[in-house]
Amino acid sequence: MKVLQLIDSLEAGGAERVAVNYANGLVNYLDGSYLCATRAEGVLKFGLSNTAGYLFLNKKSTIDIKAIKFLNEFIRKNKIDIIHAHSSSFFLGTIIKILNPKLKLIWHDHYGNRVNDSFNHIFILKICSLFFSSVLVVSNDLKIWANKKLIVNRVTYVQNYPQQNLGEEATLLKGEKEKRIVCLANLRPDKNHGFLIKTFNEIRNLYPDWTLHLVGKDNYDEYSVSLKELIKKLELTKNVFLYGSCPDISNILSQVQIGVLSSKSEGLPLALLEYGLAGLTVVTTDVGDCSKVIKNESLGILVKSENEKQLYSGLLSVIGNREDAILMGKALKNHIEKNFSEEKNIQRVVAIYKDALKNK
Repeated sequence: MKVLQLIDSLEAGGAERVAVNYANGLVNYLDGSYLCATRAEGVLKFGLSNTAGYLFLNKKSTIDIKAIKFLNEFIRKNKIDIIHAHSSSFFLGTIIKILNPKLKLIWHDHYGNRVNDSFNHIFILKICSLFFSSVLVVSNDLKIWANKKLIVNRVTYVQNYPQQNLGEEATLLKGEKEKRIVCLANLRPDKNHGFLIKTFNEIRNLYPDWTLHLVGKDNYDEYSVSLKELIKKLELTKNVFLYGSCPDISNILSQVQIGVLSSKSEGLPLALLEYGLAGLTVVTTDVGDCSKVIKNESLGILVKSENEKQLYSGLLSVIGNREDAILMGKALKNHIEKNFSEEKNIQRVVAIYKDALKNK
């Protein structure tokens, strides 16, 4: 069995890291594990195992004949059995499936806010779902949505899993040691960075030596500009730092004490699992399946989305009670290692692949 992970880019986003994790993790379980970046490369390319096959299409448009032909030839030459298409790459995956009827196409939905998409946004997806052998989702809400909205028989909730990045230590965080908070999220409105920055400003008034570190892709768009203006307006330029996409996530997490997510919507955020694997104390909004990770108060702090008072109290608690916070981080690490292991999740996905090959 040979499987290709299909992803639009290798920028440091959650879906992108999951695709790389699968390509790496499946190497010892399959006859061939491959990854194809369709539109753009990025920092995650350096985390791809040299034992996994790799293809970059450099696709220039939605229907790029040259890229389609190139990928189709690669599929046939390497005798790929399954395309595991992540997020928006389902459209290209569907085209390749039509050209190769015996090929199996599995779609992996990582977008927690998809449940709020309008009909117009999902029309093409619904048509393409006719060609999916199976759909994988990262939250129960997405499973319910997919069963209701898509034309597919098999929808499976599959947990994300974290993977340590042991590559080059490229990023040195600013600020005082032992007093750092990280938010690992691309600069997108659904991640709600502005809400976090405003709340952190209140924390800074009590703990001026603590710093906030925002790590994730910067699109240099209106949202990005608004965040930078807010940081200046609140005079936080010495307390809040932006780093863009970074390849050395494990190294970054080793330099911080608290991991925070302030999202309005999520599926099962990989960042939350990575915080846990690194032994960080976690404060996160209770969205998507975050509560499946932070099951009780011994593992971390859940707060309501956009509730500044709760986020403030949560951060204040873990900053002011460091001994308890450290124990919380250790408990979460044990929980992640036990319940979100790579081996367990890889075996489950391999079983889904085998089932897809059995069914017409």
